[in-house]
Amino acid sequence: MSSGPNESGAPVFTDESPVATLTTGPPARTGRHANSVLVLAFLSLAGLSYAVLQSLVAPAMPAIAKDLHASSGDITWILTAYLLVASVLTPIAGRLGDMFGKRLLMLIVLVILAAGTLAAALATNLGVLIAARAVQGAAGAVVPLSIGIIRDEFPRHRVVGAVGLLSALFGIGAGLGIVLAGPIVDHLSWHWLFWFPLMAIVLAVAGIAFGVPESPVRTPGRIDVLGAVLLSLGLAPMLLAISKGQQWGWTSTRVLGLFAIAVVALVAWVLAERRAAEPLVDMRMMVLRGVWTTNVVGMAFGFVMFGLFVLIPQLLELPSSTGYGFGKTVTAAGLFMLPTTIAMMLFGPLAGVLDRHAGVRTTLALAAGVGTLGFVLPAIAHSETWQLFLMAWISGAAVGIALAAMANAIIAAVPQSQTGVATSMNAIARTIGGSVGSAVVAEVLTTNPGPFGIPTNHAFSNGFWVCAVVAMVALLASLALPGRKHAGTPA
Repeated sequence: MSSGPNESGAPVFTDESPVATLTTGPPARTGRHANSVLVLAFLSLAGLSYAVLQSLVAPAMPAIAKDLHASSGDITWILTAYLLVASVLTPIAGRLGDMFGKRLLMLIVLVILAAGTLAAALATNLGVLIAARAVQGAAGAVVPLSIGIIRDEFPRHRVVGAVGLLSALFGIGAGLGIVLAGPIVDHLSWHWLFWFPLMAIVLAVAGIAFGVPESPVRTPGRIDVLGAVLLSLGLAPMLLAISKGQQWGWTSTRVLGLFAIAVVALVAWVLAERRAAEPLVDMRMMVLRGVWTTNVVGMAFGFVMFGLFVLIPQLLELPSSTGYGFGKTVTAAGLFMLPTTIAMMLFGPLAGVLDRHAGVRTTLALAAGVGTLGFVLPAIAHSETWQLFLMAWISGAAVGIALAAMANAIIAAVPQSQTGVATSMNAIARTIGGSVGSAVVAEVLTTNPGPFGIPTNHAFSNGFWVCAVVAMVALLASLALPGRKHAGTPA
């Protein structure tokens, strides 16, 4: 097989490497054609809007459920639907951006995000709200498209710093959404959870339309429609079976049938991706030890992050008359998550220092170990507010270190030309983990409910234990990473 680029500049694969080697195409632009500060500002606003919407509904779920007369299990689909659609459509939109222009696709996904946000703001029943959240999830490609625009538009020496800032804002935005939700719901209504981000999205669209030039870099290709369909058929039935298992019965025909469809579809998806010329997910890259282990870590951390978003607000907002709830307002519940966001900001930069001195394997293992401890503590005891504050600090530190360390692990594991593809795959893994985590933890809470369908104290303990076990999976996967002597050049 030829190892040079073809005349169109499309990706060309070689047989000399266990993974495909992607040609870089035209060189990155020098940044003289665009104001780098404005470009980064507009992209940051877009990314922040998406990240805030991702988590903004978490503390407000009890209030939304009460207003829409929804059960605890059903209301979590406003998180799950968002993450599910993002898992499938993010790589497709990213590929379309490579083919037709990243700025064009960025504007399209932001308009879709605005439409979904408007529909959510106007929603009067759970079905419409879930559908609107699914439409919002279609904008998941904001992350890889922003990174691609920066790589194309910025001078090479500024790319790493800009991407790092953008990545940090995505993480901070998710934490910010948790904190802002409370004051909005308590002083206005949950509908304003969507009106405020909609204003930011409109500003981002205008800024990108007039302040960000279109990149000349194109990579001709095809969309893996079959891969997208099979992945959807694998994830959607699985999540539906998990969320309805208690209600329908775990051994019922409907639940077992949904799990069977999911297994068959996911197996077919893996086989189809291995044979596809331009797959949704490059399975040849996935089998690399440094890639699959990091993606397992990413999926596990996605699970525990969104499991945390489900557990903490519900526990804090339950009436104190239950004997274990805290009777907090949505605002107070959001403030309890503030330490998580602060810890992410403080400990995220520590990952680079640890990586230089101890290696990425040790850094990720440390993050996963700390994360496991963070969930074991409330699983044992969560009757006092200081216990939840301590958990918030510990989990935030673990997530902050892990998010930064995973990027370094991916960069060390693949050729430089494939870092964009590999990091996008890791983002998809985290999103899939989040969708599964929100569904699984919600189902744990609804198992054997107490009076009036309220989750029991034992159910919350089980939820924390489930997250602790998943964090331990991340620890084991971290220890399976290649050692320093096997890794490539660190970031």
